[in-house]
Amino acid sequence: MRILAILNTRFICAVLLLMPVFALLPAQAQNVTDIELFDQPNDDGSAVILTFDLEGDDLLELMPQMQVDGEWYNSETVPLTLAALDFKSSHPEIFSWGVEDGQEDLHPNHRFVVLSKYISVDEAGDQQVEDINPGLGEFAVRLLIDPDGAAIVHDAGTVQAVEQWFNTNMVFRLALAVVFALIIMSFILAARKNPNIFIRRIAGLEAVDEAIGRATEMGKPVMHINGLDSLATLSTVAAVNILGRIASKVATYESDLLVPCFDPVVMTVSQEVVKNAYLEAGRPDNYREDNIYFLTDQQFSYTASVCGIMLREKPAANFLLGYFYAESLLLAETGNTTGAIQIAGTDAQAQLPFFITTCDYTLIGEELYAASAYLSREPMLLGSLRGQDVAKAFVMLMIFIGTILSTFGNPWLTRLWTAL
Repeated sequence: MRILAILNTRFICAVLLLMPVFALLPAQAQNVTDIELFDQPNDDGSAVILTFDLEGDDLLELMPQMQVDGEWYNSETVPLTLAALDFKSSHPEIFSWGVEDGQEDLHPNHRFVVLSKYISVDEAGDQQVEDINPGLGEFAVRLLIDPDGAAIVHDAGTVQAVEQWFNTNMVFRLALAVVFALIIMSFILAARKNPNIFIRRIAGLEAVDEAIGRATEMGKPVMHINGLDSLATLSTVAAVNILGRIASKVATYESDLLVPCFDPVVMTVSQEVVKNAYLEAGRPDNYREDNIYFLTDQQFSYTASVCGIMLREKPAANFLLGYFYAESLLLAETGNTTGAIQIAGTDAQAQLPFFITTCDYTLIGEELYAASAYLSREPMLLGSLRGQDVAKAFVMLMIFIGTILSTFGNPWLTRLWTAL
C-alpha cells in the first residue's frame, strides 16, 4: 500500500509538470466531411445552402467563402441569413449555424449555413455587400477552417441560385383555398334555391325596422353617421352599403334621414346611394339632397357639429356605423341623452367598449360586414356569408386538434400537423 501511494504521488506530480507542455501543443484540426452545396428550395433565388458533417462540437472558426467573377471573397464581414434551430457557434459575429430540423437525434453533427450575401469589388477596389441573385450565374464556395492559425480549406463546389415559380410549402394552403372556395360556391347555389337559408341572428340588424318605425311614430328624423374614415376603409364601405338599406326603409315609412359627412367623397357617394334607395322605394319626390351634407374634416369640429345637431333635431334613431376614433364616446353619450335608439357598428376594437356601454345594439367587428347580406337576403351575399362561417368553423376545429396534439399527442404527429 505504501508503494502504491508513492507511485500515485509521483504520477500526479508528473502530470502537473507536463500540463504546460500539453497546453503549448497545437489544437487538433476539426474534420469536416460530407460537404454539400445546393440552391435553397422554394425561394426567389436569393440564397444557397451549405451542409456538412462536423467531427466534434467545438468549432474554433469556420468561415464560408464564395467565388464570384473569379475572386474569392471572405464572408467574415458579410451578414448571413440563418435558418437554424441550434446556435452553437463560437464566433456568432462571423456567421451563425445550426442543426437541421428533424435531424437532431439522427445526425447531431450535421450542420448547415444559409448564404444570402456576398462581397463585390468595383474598379476602384471598393467592396460592397450584395445579395445573391439568379443573375450571378454559377459560383464557387469553399470552407476555411482556421484552428490556431492552421488554415484548412475545403472546396464545397459550385452552385447557381435559381428562382422557383412554385413554393411547394404552400400546397396545403392552396388545397385549403380550393376547399373553401367550393364550400362558398355550394352555399351560393343553395341560397339561390332557398333564399331563406339559415344564418346566425344579429340582434342589432333586426332592430333596424323597430328604430325607424319608432322615429316615424314620433315624427322625428333618423340620423346615420358613416364614421370618420374615407372610402378606402372597408368599414366605411360597409357603412355606406347599410345606409342604402336604411334609406329604403326610411323612404317606405316617409321619414326624414340626416347624414352629416366627415369626408366629401363619402358625402357624394352617400347622396347617390340614398337617391337610388328612394327611387327603388317609389318615393323619389321625398328625397332631399340637402339632408346629406359635408360638415368638416377636422375630428372634434365634426364631433361638436354632430352633437349640436343631435341636441337641436333630437333624432329618434341614431346609426353610428363605420370607423371611429376618440369621438365615439362623445357621439354615443350625446345621442343617449336625447333618448334615441342607437345602433352602432365598427371594427375599431378600441372603440367597441364605448359603443357597447352607451348604445342599445352594437355590431362587433365582422357583423358590420355581414349586415348587407343580412338585410338584403341576396343569394350571392347570403351564400358567401354562410360559406365563410363554415370555413371558420373548420379552421377552429383544426386549431383545436393542433392544441390537443401539442399537449397530449405524439411529437411526430404534432410536428406534421404544424407543418401542414
